[in-house]
Amino acid sequence: MTVLQRYFASSIAQAVAFCLLALLGLAAFFDLTGELPEVGKGGYGIQHAFLYVAILLPERIYRVLPVAALIGTIYTMAQFASSSEFTIMRAAGMSTRRAAGMLFRVGAVIVAVAYILGEVIVPRTGPVAEKVKLSVQGSTVAAEFRSGLWTKDVIKSNGLTGDVQGSRFFNVREVRPDGRLVNVTLYEFDTNFRMRSLIQAKSATFQGNSVWRLYDVTESRFSNPGLAASGAAATVENHFGQETSMVETVKADTRDFVSEITPKILQVSRRDPERMTANELAVYTRHLAENKQETDRFKIAFWKKMIDPLAIFVLMALALPFAYLHTRSGGVSLKIFIGVMIGVSFMLVNTLFSHIGLLSTWPPILTAAAPSIVYMMLAIGALWWVERH
Repeated sequence: MTVLQRYFASSIAQAVAFCLLALLGLAAFFDLTGELPEVGKGGYGIQHAFLYVAILLPERIYRVLPVAALIGTIYTMAQFASSSEFTIMRAAGMSTRRAAGMLFRVGAVIVAVAYILGEVIVPRTGPVAEKVKLSVQGSTVAAEFRSGLWTKDVIKSNGLTGDVQGSRFFNVREVRPDGRLVNVTLYEFDTNFRMRSLIQAKSATFQGNSVWRLYDVTESRFSNPGLAASGAAATVENHFGQETSMVETVKADTRDFVSEITPKILQVSRRDPERMTANELAVYTRHLAENKQETDRFKIAFWKKMIDPLAIFVLMALALPFAYLHTRSGGVSLKIFIGVMIGVSFMLVNTLFSHIGLLSTWPPILTAAAPSIVYMMLAIGALWWVERH
């Protein structure tokens, strides 16, 4: 590494670290303010609120890191311009391409940190923070709807293999922090979407190897209308002479059933896609696709997970033109303000494109990449303009 590269790297690293601390403090303050209404509920004290906010700090770092990289780089470039250091560097033969290459190498380290945060740390700290909060409050894990957590899988003739014999809708009213399910209802349908059984259980636990064990089970089996049956579920004629089905009710202390729904899928299905790893998003998207459910939201989240850290390169490229602006073009404070506005606008556009892409059914990869492409074009245009003038 050359002396100039080290100078670039150390100056940008110090500025980015300072901006990151400032933005992180602001985010933590707002998080703590949002937790104050929860203090006093079920033993949830102020110390627990501070702990909750502290555990979520890696997630906040991941969110604000691109903006911190932008503002820190703009500050460094503006300082180089105001002290004429960048002018001296250019006079010594440093081209725009070389300056961009040095920024790219510094940005590669920040991008690597963003990927580590997004794929390793944040997906673990988010659930831990929620578990800490719920355990203190004595609550159960929140479900997606008031009626509980819903998911779907298919019924096959031989467990997870064989021919598809129908579909199963899985409803759980409560998911305890230890993973136990409470008040479970299974709605099983045949391939023609006629209900063939309704299974209710007080609780359920995962036994491994795709096997769930239900406890205190009541199963209502429905015979198919128009088909001959035997035993208690045989069809009979009503007073209009029409054939109807009867219901057989069976009770049992326990019952095992095989399902492709695992605790991991249940955990993923109730989590914010932005807190999931790319692998979890890929697995859950495949599960939804196999069950013919909507996948666009999770595909967009997957591609954003892959592309958003790379946006740091784009934002740092946007900062490079500020090195070409002399003091008469505006002081350091003005340039930092412009940088903040660019960072905020990027975050807003990125979020806006996610919603528009979902509503307009754009290709997920285009929805995730479009903001970065637009801002990269702005960076290239800005570099072209400052070199021309």
